[in-house]
Amino acid sequence: MSTVRGARERARIEVTAAIKEEARKQLAAEGAAKLSLRAVARELGMVSSALYRYFPSRDDLLTALIVDAYDAVGAAAEAAAARAAAAAPYERWTEVCVAVRAWALDHPHEYALIYGSPVPGYAAPQDTVVPAARVGNVLIGFVREAHGAGRLDLPPLGDELRPEAARMAADFAQDLPLEAVPALVAAWAQLFGLICFEVFGQFNRVVEERDAFFRHSAGRLAHSVGLRPAD
Repeated sequence: MSTVRGARERARIEVTAAIKEEARKQLAAEGAAKLSLRAVARELGMVSSALYRYFPSRDDLLTALIVDAYDAVGAAAEAAAARAAAAAPYERWTEVCVAVRAWALDHPHEYALIYGSPVPGYAAPQDTVVPAARVGNVLIGFVREAHGAGRLDLPPLGDELRPEAARMAADFAQDLPLEAVPALVAAWAQLFGLICFEVFGQFNRVVEERDAFFRHSAGRLAHSVGLRPAD
């Protein structure tokens, strides 16, 4: 009986992977707003009712693709951090940003799914929150490391922003000084803004040496949150 269950589970994994792969092809060709379970089933030679046993709705399939994309870019960030483990937080921050950009350029349609325009009629469920936080958690970890070593040069914070900084800190950075928290949120937004401009073509005829430009910009973002190059 366990052998039968094992075979069924392997078959389910294979079919689920095939469904998601076909859905990614549709994303590349038509965009997320036009993703259709019927079209996916047709391309795979399945009846729609069979596909619904794997993904009951379009939104369930979208959520699975979104979680996969967040996990993939998060894994790229974590791998870059591990490769640069011997470096100072400033240098590790930069390497992680470079790795996130590289993933986005290699997977533009998946990047667009998670950082592009919202999909009409779709609301991301709680299942996406933890995967979505993986890149941010890596970057926050570098600031936490520098702060623990007494090497964090805190950015200024006006009194008018302290209540909001305290609210944000309570959500994801309780152990960091308030000064660091708005700077981290701004740097996170600017990082993905830079990548979006490149992925979606806004840098065309504006930035030519993009590798050097991005690495410089990533270093400036590290500086903005209080990280400094190693002495």
